Amino acid sequence: MHLYGMKNKKKQKRLRITEADYLLAHRRAARLEEIAMHGKPVSMRPALHASKKIYDRKKLKRAGFKSNDDPALSH
Repeated sequence: MHLYGMKNKKKQKRLRITEADYLLAHRRAARLEEIAMHGKPVSMRPALHASKKIYDRKKLKRAGFKSNDDPALSH
């Protein structure tokens, strides 16, 4: 006889904290602590230095610079 509101012990799931769950929680706690200390997330990897000599078409386009304005590009 099965009573309403009572679960079978076989059907009850036990809460298991896996290693992946622990690492995820630890990373999240560390990130929240870092934001609390610095006011923003801190990047661990510094941005690579971009050479000034590299021709960047997108950057020139954003600046409103056209190829016919540059005397070095026109021959």
